[in-house]
Amino acid sequence: MNHIFYIMGKSASGKDSIYRELLRGFAGKLEKIVLYTTRPMREGEQEGREYFFVDESRFQQFAAEGKLMEERAYSTIHGIWRYFTADDGQIDLREHSYLGIGTLESYLQLKKYFPQGVLCPIYVQVEDGERLSRALAREREQASPKYAELCRRFLADCEDFSEEKIAEAGIERRFDNGNFQICLAEIETYIKTVLY
Repeated sequence: MNHIFYIMGKSASGKDSIYRELLRGFAGKLEKIVLYTTRPMREGEQEGREYFFVDESRFQQFAAEGKLMEERAYSTIHGIWRYFTADDGQIDLREHSYLGIGTLESYLQLKKYFPQGVLCPIYVQVEDGERLSRALAREREQASPKYAELCRRFLADCEDFSEEKIAEAGIERRFDNGNFQICLAEIETYIKTVLY
């Protein structure tokens, strides 16, 4: 059976860096799932790499066609930002295993969408003080830093990734990203045990 390895964690936990390294390390073995978002593209992002950047009307079109596998909406100081996975033909479990990235909420929705055992959670965690420091450093690099949004996301993560919600999702194993190379090696070992 093929699988979807799904990376989750609070903002600035290093998910994106881990995701990129795993895609490189498992090239030809894990295919990439690209999510959609209605939020503006950040500096350094590219269409189809981090996300497919769409407007609200495109989201509504997917919804009307019944092609939403999961979706979330966040009320930000800049308006509603949506993130979603669409049934757009990019996932074919008969042919491939995949690597995805998202939130605990998106994981739970996808877990309901796919047969049992398909989704393999990879929960990445970092101590909150370190995480806040990383988030601030990343935001300072933006042409127009959005510090209020950084604070909103940091606080929302505390609720979205509460211990109760992690337990309800059935996530038992966590990968600590205090040291990137050690964390990456532990995740690679986990994926290999499932794939092979």
